[in-house]
Amino acid sequence: MWIDILLLAELARGPRHGYELRREVEAATGHGLSNNSLYPRMRQFVDSGAVLRSAEEQEAKPPRHVYSITDVGRELLHDMLAELPEGGADQSREFHARLVNFAWLSPEEQLVVLDAREQALVINRDRVAALAAARVEPWSRRAFDHGIVRIDADRAWLAELRVEILRTAGPSDPRSDEEYR
Repeated sequence: MWIDILLLAELARGPRHGYELRREVEAATGHGLSNNSLYPRMRQFVDSGAVLRSAEEQEAKPPRHVYSITDVGRELLHDMLAELPEGGADQSREFHARLVNFAWLSPEEQLVVLDAREQALVINRDRVAALAAARVEPWSRRAFDHGIVRIDADRAWLAELRVEILRTAGPSDPRSDEEYR
């Protein structure tokens, strides 16, 4: 789903033809996006009314298709960003696709996404800690301990993001900074 988010977010910045879309998403993610995955997705977006496709004439070449997002597509993008499903919360790409587009979400919605990620990290940390405790081989133990350190660093970073959101949200937000320290 993270690729869908990035495609719609790119279209929300302005109309693009397929090659531009692919190039922008690949540059942002370092992940190759083949025509066999891009164009079926775009066809689904067009069929659902989330994206419009128009032909742009080119001199001495066949017309190229230009895609633009619709109001339905903006609503779909918002809904996809605001919801981090349980299975996706422990996936870095799913989380980061939402995080880089947090400007589309209200502070309350941003906090919901951070909370889902935090829950996934806590579960993962407990799992890795149990594995580390069961290992006596030094290399296995070191690998698991390193995983715990990385998870703890991610959780500390989430706490910083949460505080920043709460500070910028203003007094209308029911949560306080102290609640998340």
